[in-house]
Amino acid sequence: MSTYMLLCNFTEQGVRTIKEMPQRRAAARELGKKFGVDIKAGYLAMGTYDLIIHAEATDDEAMAKFLLSLAAIGNVRTTSVKVFPEADVDKIIAGLA
Repeated sequence: MSTYMLLCNFTEQGVRTIKEMPQRRAAARELGKKFGVDIKAGYLAMGTYDLIIHAEATDDEAMAKFLLSLAAIGNVRTTSVKVFPEADVDKIIAGLA
């Protein structure tokens, strides 16, 4: 599984319907499952981004499909960052020349 941090901002539509956020969160988790994406945690954020989501996916293609499907709904815009857990970083560093 690959790990991602999704940096999200509400769209105008997303802010207008903010009270539906609990239902949207549940729907996003279900949507993710369809593509092999597991949302591990979500955080309301203050600053540059409105939400930060920690997710894992079977591969980059699965995450891309999920993100495009999520964007099509129209409540959030995302910037995705693929990240590497510490154990993977250690393996990467061990393999350096």
